[in-house]
Amino acid sequence: MSTEQLANMRRNYTRDGLLEDQAPEQPLALFKQWFADALETEQPPVEPNAMMLATVGERGQPHCRVLLLKGLDADGFVFYSNYESAKGQELAGQPLAAMTFFWPALERQVRIEGVIEQVTAAESDAYFNMRPLGSRYGAWASAQSRPLSGRVELEQALAAVEQRFANDPQPPRPAHWGGYRLLPQRIEFWQGRTCRLHDRLNYQLQTDSQWLRERLAP
Repeated sequence: MSTEQLANMRRNYTRDGLLEDQAPEQPLALFKQWFADALETEQPPVEPNAMMLATVGERGQPHCRVLLLKGLDADGFVFYSNYESAKGQELAGQPLAAMTFFWPALERQVRIEGVIEQVTAAESDAYFNMRPLGSRYGAWASAQSRPLSGRVELEQALAAVEQRFANDPQPPRPAHWGGYRLLPQRIEFWQGRTCRLHDRLNYQLQTDSQWLRERLAP
């Protein structure tokens, strides 16, 4: 693909707008509303709960990957991973992260920034036990982010786990696997508009419960 072809790739957003009188004072209320819209509107292969998660390494190098949101409560946004993975080590060293959700059918994007904490062991156990059995085996078998000699090594590790828990219909959660909660300090709602004059409403946490809402230039 040529540079000219890339330069000419564009979409004019005309579906909707986002005005202040449509936005509640609390950003989580608006996120829940938008997420409900995404559940109804986005079609496969789009996963409405897919989001980009950005973390920072010890040298200040950002790292970004796609994860799935697996919980939302009054405190924040929950996802699960291997605590010993690259992202787990980055979050241990710098417990700050950013999330981005993009729902193309709705022409909407949400950016979230905040502090990371681990969820309780009970929360991690409850979610782990909801996962398909194969995914639970995978959490045991994969030393996430570490080098492998090839696919065969991973498959052999999985076979060993399956044999280990062959008589256990409810394998326990490995200690190195569990959940994180992002406690939001900033949430920006972006609605695509025509001529790239998009609507951007930004919420910035001022106290434990008070948010400052302001419009940002596109």
